[in-house]
Amino acid sequence: MGASDVIPGVSGGTIAVMLGIYDRLIAAINGIFSKEWKKHLRFLIPLGIGVVTSILILARLIEWLFEHYPEPTQFLFMGLIIGIIPYLAKKSEMKSTFKANHYLLLLIGAVIVASMIFFKSEESAVIENITAGTYVLLFFSGFIASAAMILPGISGSFILLIIGIYSTVISSISNFQLDVIFVVGIGIILGIIVMSKLIKFFLENYSSGTYALIIGLVIGSIVVIYPGIPESTSLIIASIITFLAGLFFARVLGRIEYS
Repeated sequence: MGASDVIPGVSGGTIAVMLGIYDRLIAAINGIFSKEWKKHLRFLIPLGIGVVTSILILARLIEWLFEHYPEPTQFLFMGLIIGIIPYLAKKSEMKSTFKANHYLLLLIGAVIVASMIFFKSEESAVIENITAGTYVLLFFSGFIASAAMILPGISGSFILLIIGIYSTVISSISNFQLDVIFVVGIGIILGIIVMSKLIKFFLENYSSGTYALIIGLVIGSIVVIYPGIPESTSLIIASIITFLAGLFFARVLGRIEYS
């Protein structure tokens, strides 16, 4: 999840869905303020350590893959996402519970995420002159990005890219610029808490509609990730292999987590 969250277009929420821990993640975030907070912390602490570790270690590898082999890497994520959709449909009992309004929500979710390809995608320069106003921008950027990040299909990094501080945040992580990391981190934590409460409410009260929207968001993310047809034959072959590998791993994970 952590490694995926630094890649614009790839959603940590989608990875959580793919791993079958999304519902538990939402419940655990909300549960830290309950009487059973110790139980939820036992889930969140290892997960948090893994996320931070992957951001510091695996993220650089994935960034390198995206830089040097973007198409095969993106097709791998596409395979993972497409492969998990049938299991999401099964978990939500789509065939028996979805009505016309649910399919409309699914379509709306897909369109919302897919439309993100029309937004700004180029990187802005790293902000070097940090002022009080910059800290405010960093805080709210972290808040907005994390609120989006916890939703499947919506990439928090892509939101940072749209806002124009993605390069600044990545640079601060690479260079251990603690003040920037701290301010953005506080915004991220608060954003996750607020959004998780909203998602928990809708999952508990409007389960089918929420799952319909989630499935739509996941489907829409395929459009954002799709890199187009590779130019060379070797890249086409590599992309086919990674796509099939993604489908295979999604199938394995789906059998484990959703069976």
